[in-house]
Amino acid sequence: MTENKHQVIIVGGGTAGITVAAALKRKSGNAGLDIAIIEPSDNHYYQPAFTLVGAGAYSLDKTQRQQSVLIPDGVDWIKDRVSAFDPDNKSVSLESGDKLQYDFLIVCPGLELNWDKIEGAPDALGKNGVCSNYSPEHVEYTWSCIKELKPGSTALFTQAPLPFKCPGAPQKIAYLTADYLQKQGCLEKTSLHFLTHGPAMFAVPLFAKELNGVAERYGIKVHFQHNLIAIDGANKKATFELVGGEKEGERITLDYDMLHFTPPQSPPESVRVSPLANEAGYVDVHQHSLQHNKYSNVFALGDAASTPNSKTAAAVRKQAPVVVRHLLAVMKGESLNDEYDGYGSCPLTTAYGKVIMAEFIYGGKVTPTFPLDPRKERWLNWWIKASGLPLFYWHYMLKGYSWFFKHNTDYVDPT
Repeated sequence: MTENKHQVIIVGGGTAGITVAAALKRKSGNAGLDIAIIEPSDNHYYQPAFTLVGAGAYSLDKTQRQQSVLIPDGVDWIKDRVSAFDPDNKSVSLESGDKLQYDFLIVCPGLELNWDKIEGAPDALGKNGVCSNYSPEHVEYTWSCIKELKPGSTALFTQAPLPFKCPGAPQKIAYLTADYLQKQGCLEKTSLHFLTHGPAMFAVPLFAKELNGVAERYGIKVHFQHNLIAIDGANKKATFELVGGEKEGERITLDYDMLHFTPPQSPPESVRVSPLANEAGYVDVHQHSLQHNKYSNVFALGDAASTPNSKTAAAVRKQAPVVVRHLLAVMKGESLNDEYDGYGSCPLTTAYGKVIMAEFIYGGKVTPTFPLDPRKERWLNWWIKASGLPLFYWHYMLKGYSWFFKHNTDYVDPT
């Protein structure tokens, strides 16, 4: 076993890890911070575009970059995985057997896709009409399944219990499928169902109302508080458990020709069982400062943090500057009144060429960036989703530049 020490260790080389590393390098100037990123993967994916890939509107190749190209100059890449956290001794253990010491720790490993939490899902995925946009290995199969739908077909779209990455994604692919079928002239002859564990279409009422209308427009049958628990891929049957109401605990089984499902998700086991985790298994940080509630030299952001915000890349965009400024202040022995307000954004694709840009902060308060009615489906938002945001992601956000747009916290909900 070897031992090494770094001034700052970042666990995870995804959106959060790369953004924070690049921003720390820029903000620290000539301080010459010793930063290391622990990340086992060779490839980095722009996951917000997976919905478009699954709908045949974007190339999977355009979502992928080599990790070695993205890690900032001067940052050490440790191609390994954390097996254990020991914050009392300021160290992390790696699967290789190495142990690393740190002065400051930033935890952002993302979420794991727990396919095995649904009976039969691992064996069913990728064939017999069973697909999921949450996996880069299987996202292109979604488009194959959509194109195979014929008049008389039944397609099911499921949403897992929160929290999970991009809460709008499960229904976005349902709308794009419906729009594709409508363009083919066979929407009215197919049966589309959206089955969600939740009690509403969306957590923010303003957008939930609009999405109810979108589903009704397409004739999508919506089933609330239905949780997918089993897939019989060979016989094309999906079993759901009712999680609310008078029939709670009952199970129903539906036939399908296409099943797009969302896997349950959680932080990696090394996080869940560590002293850093709260009871739910997420890194226990203050929801505004993003500093650990027990260990002052530990910060977390992104999907594995305990903050009650929507798990999106847009949230990381707002969280990263807070973590960087706060960390640098702590290093200098200074205090900083800098807060993350829970901002999240979900570009809701309601058709090819139409997107509702849902932006909001803690408490479900709507906070649009642009002075436009955020309830409306717009082609401009589609361009932002399909073209503008990927460019900003690769060439701006991951380079550590601060985001210059401000969201409007004074917006008044017209309803």
